Amino acid sequence: MSGLPDNPNADMNTPTFAMVAGEASGDTLGADLIRALRRLFPDARFEGIGGPKMIAEGFVSFYQMDRLSVMGFVEPFKRLPELLSIRRDIINRCKLSKPAAFIGIDSPDFNLGIEKALHKSGIKTVHYVSPSVWAWRQGRIKGIKRSVDLMLTLLPFEEAFYQQHLVPVAFVGHPLAGQISRTPDSSAARQQLGLDINRPLLTLMPGSRSGEIALMGTLFLMVATDLLKSNPQLQFLIPAANGDRHRQLTEILAGYPKLPVTLIKQQSLLAMEAADAVLLASGTTALEAMLLKKPMVVSYKLGKWTYKLVKPFIKTPFASIPNLLATEMLVPELIQDDATVETLSSAVSKALDPKARDSVEQRFEELYEQINLPSGDTAAVAINKLISS
Repeated sequence: MSGLPDNPNADMNTPTFAMVAGEASGDTLGADLIRALRRLFPDARFEGIGGPKMIAEGFVSFYQMDRLSVMGFVEPFKRLPELLSIRRDIINRCKLSKPAAFIGIDSPDFNLGIEKALHKSGIKTVHYVSPSVWAWRQGRIKGIKRSVDLMLTLLPFEEAFYQQHLVPVAFVGHPLAGQISRTPDSSAARQQLGLDINRPLLTLMPGSRSGEIALMGTLFLMVATDLLKSNPQLQFLIPAANGDRHRQLTEILAGYPKLPVTLIKQQSLLAMEAADAVLLASGTTALEAMLLKKPMVVSYKLGKWTYKLVKPFIKTPFASIPNLLATEMLVPELIQDDATVETLSSAVSKALDPKARDSVEQRFEELYEQINLPSGDTAAVAINKLISS
């Protein structure tokens, strides 16, 4: 006998919420959600796996969050026994404690397995942050439908996708909208970074992973070299995601000694705020640039054979979030074979034109309004509705 009551959450005034976040962004979302749920349930208990921000809100973490933070192809296989052991333990703990809901925050490869097992056992399951199932490998929706009682999405087109497939869903807005200034100050950002406020600035964002830098870093610097020929006053800024990427980019930059590039560690938002335009690898960076109202050019390359392998599974008409939100090619996307020095240089030259900001600023503001919701409170209301039904 476990000694636990059949359902500790019989009194819904004092529910337990089990939560698992596997990385820093999930920790931030989790902390915000804990605060919002506590406003509805002042005596609620929160437990599972989380990071320092969640723990600061009174969350009880059974494991260090960084045990789930694995990247690449080799490391997950090396760590698989440990990860499976942690997942089994979380499942068993939840089956004993019977939380009002299990909330998996992002990390779908880890959390969806937990959600499937708990859903089968009758525990309400929530997944916060949709996997990119709407973009590629759409067949995954069948497994999600069998595992998740409620999907919480950050973007409105994701909500429409789940509604189409009859999966209970709530669009809660994107927290970045509330974290990024609606009135960015380029001059102040440049002064903070020690850059010339009177010369045009292009921020280059070739990615945060080693493979992305290898494919995009040299290409972006070749574009910068080409742009400098027609605009000798142009200066460039690259924020490196971490120490390893800083070393990698330093090695690449050694081949461009005359290029006026400032390489900094992290501070990507400040680097974009300082810019007149941004050349970036597709990803969340495009959303951040949109919220900062920066003209941008989006580009991405995969290895030749990798691209051939994944292309048939890509079902979305656009690669970048601004275009997906706008449902039109609002910002240029130059992907794979279309990403050449010539095409990128032409697109970036147009983005650097002062008129470019005027043409996209109003649209970016409209898109900002689409996603600017109080995410934590909106999510908490949807979860409360789920567990009360």
